[in-house]
Amino acid sequence: MHKEAYLVKELSAGAVQCQACEHFCALKPGESGKCGVRRNIDGTLYLLVYGDAVAVHVDPIEKKPLFHFMPRAEALSIGTYGCNFHCPFCQNWQMSQMRDLDERGGSGRRRHMPEALVDACVRDNIPVIAYTYNEPTVFFEYTYDTAKLAHQQGIKNVYVSNGYMSQAALDMIEPYLDGINVDLKAFTEDFYREQCQARLEPVKRNIAHMARETDIWVEVTTLLVPGLNDSEAELRAMASWMAEVDPDMPWHISAFHPDYEMLDRPPTPGPALLGAYDIGKAAGLHHVYVGNVMDTDRGSTYCPQCGERLIERRWYSVRELWSDPGACPRCDESLAGVWS
Repeated sequence: MHKEAYLVKELSAGAVQCQACEHFCALKPGESGKCGVRRNIDGTLYLLVYGDAVAVHVDPIEKKPLFHFMPRAEALSIGTYGCNFHCPFCQNWQMSQMRDLDERGGSGRRRHMPEALVDACVRDNIPVIAYTYNEPTVFFEYTYDTAKLAHQQGIKNVYVSNGYMSQAALDMIEPYLDGINVDLKAFTEDFYREQCQARLEPVKRNIAHMARETDIWVEVTTLLVPGLNDSEAELRAMASWMAEVDPDMPWHISAFHPDYEMLDRPPTPGPALLGAYDIGKAAGLHHVYVGNVMDTDRGSTYCPQCGERLIERRWYSVRELWSDPGACPRCDESLAGVWS
C-alpha cells in the first residue's frame, strides 16, 4: 500500500527530497531512494510498503536484543522490505535488500494495518511492539502511525535500528518510542563508507541525543566482524565513547557468522568476543553482554555496585533473581532500565 511520506521537502521540477534518514535522497519523478521503498510518484513522495509487513512474529524482547527493557516480555515484531544501508554481512538480507517491489506487487502479503496490530496486542496482552528485522526508519510512516495508536492503549514501542534516522524523524517519533537498540557497526568512517554506504557521525549523534536528552531507553549492539571492526584500538575507542555518553547504556557484542555477500570470513572466534567484553568493562561500561553464542556468565545482568547476579540468561531462557525489579537485593543499588 502506498502512503504519502510525512517528512519531505519539495524541490523544483517535480523533484522531492526525502527527509526520513541521513541520506536525504533527492528524487526526480519515478525515482526511488537508496532504501528502495520510498518513491517519487508524479511529484509526491510515497512509502511503498505501508501495512505490508512481511514478517510478523511474537518474539521475546531479549531477542532484539534489549536486556534492560521489560525482561521476559513478549514483543509483537514486524518488518517490511527495504533498508538505507547495504551491508554485505546483513543477516536479514532477504528482506532488507529487496528492491524489485514492482515485480512483487508490494510485499505480496496480506495487510497488517496499524489498527490491526494494536488490536492484536490488546487482545493477546502483548505489552510491546518492536519495529525490527529491517530498518524501521525506511518504513517510518507505518511505525509512527502504529506507535501512536499503541501508546493510546498503554503498549510500548521499540526500534531495532541502524541509527541513521534524521533529526526530524527522531523528533517526530520520540514521544511514542520507549526503547531502541542501535547497531553501532564500527567506529571508523572508512567502515561505514565502504561496508554500509553511509556515515558514522549521524549514528553517534543520534545515540548520544537519545541517551542524554530523551526518555528513550538505549542499548547498543556491535557485530564483531573478523578483520574489519575488531581491532583493540577501535574497540577501546568505541567503548570509551559509549562510557562517556552513558556508562549505564548496555553494549551487546555479537558474534558474526558468514552470510549474504560476506562468505569469505570466519565466524567471530571466542577469544575475540571475550576480549571485547573485557575492553568494554575496562572502559567503564556497567553492562556488557556477549551475544549469538551460549555464554550464561556474560549474558546475565549484574549489579554494577556489588556484582550480584540479578538476571540470569541462557539464550532466551530468562530468570529474574530479584524480588523488586530494578533494585539489587544485596546492596539496594538501583539498576538503570525500563523494568515495567
